[in-house]
Amino acid sequence: MLPVLAVLLAAVCFGTTGTAQAFGPMDASAGSIGAARVLIGGGILGVIALVSAGRSARSTRAADQAGAHPAGVRPPRIRPRTRSWMLVLVAALGVVAYQPAFFAGTASNGVAIGTVVALGSAPIITGLLDWALHRRFPGTVWLVATLVATVGVALISGVLGDSGGIPVSLPGLLASVGAGASYAVYTLASKALLEHGWAPTVTMGAVFGGAAILSIPLLFASDTRWLLTAEGLVMALWLGVVTTAAAYLLFGWGLARLPAATVSTLTLAEPLTATLLGTLVLGEALSATAIGGLAVLALGLALLAVPKVLLLPRGKTAAARR
Repeated sequence: MLPVLAVLLAAVCFGTTGTAQAFGPMDASAGSIGAARVLIGGGILGVIALVSAGRSARSTRAADQAGAHPAGVRPPRIRPRTRSWMLVLVAALGVVAYQPAFFAGTASNGVAIGTVVALGSAPIITGLLDWALHRRFPGTVWLVATLVATVGVALISGVLGDSGGIPVSLPGLLASVGAGASYAVYTLASKALLEHGWAPTVTMGAVFGGAAILSIPLLFASDTRWLLTAEGLVMALWLGVVTTAAAYLLFGWGLARLPAATVSTLTLAEPLTATLLGTLVLGEALSATAIGGLAVLALGLALLAVPKVLLLPRGKTAAARR
């Protein structure tokens, strides 16, 4: 359950993104907010990855000099192959593309609807892409849980015609779906790096370090005067440190131990968190249908997480028998 809990905690951190944006400066553009978030968070993750790789390299050299590797010490798990670094680039582009699309969606339709649509579309796109690319069916439990959670997402978003009297912007919905697709690309590329033997900290550092470099021209091409204000600086630090660096360390650790489709569905805890914050903190109105959608979405997450708990004793028993 620890990988499941790590991904769920990461999703809760992700879920505070829209609310942090709402408390930030009104004149901050979606592109500049996203670029600042990636630059701060990616820089932190990149430094952590470099420190981790440096320690691993020193341990390996010490082990080589001693003639054997000490218990628990392994050589660096970086394989600088062309295909791996292409995956880093693809994942970094997914991270960079996600930011403006997500913030544009929440700016158009509110934190609750924008986040729900963005993250609600991600598991379906992730599962279908994984199935198409690797001929790897995510499983019946994933399919049922994702369908249930998607129904909850649709009820919350208002795309079924009940948005609590608030008009829903179609361009905003398309931006949110684009964010979901970008998230799917990032998740699958990162999972491929982990399967190639990359450590989670190195993977997150390489991907977000690359995204940070790509974000530099985007940040300086936009109006960044909001960063000089107190509320703007606090928002940028929260988005960079909590919703990116800390959250993606947890996310990468869980992704290394769970299927990509499962991780993508578990992150539906993000729109659940965002919706609750949007209603309880920001006062965004939700209809009775949307409130029912919250319960349906929570049920979908439970369907995915609970079987892992129920199967744990059986797995331990089987392992003991072997």
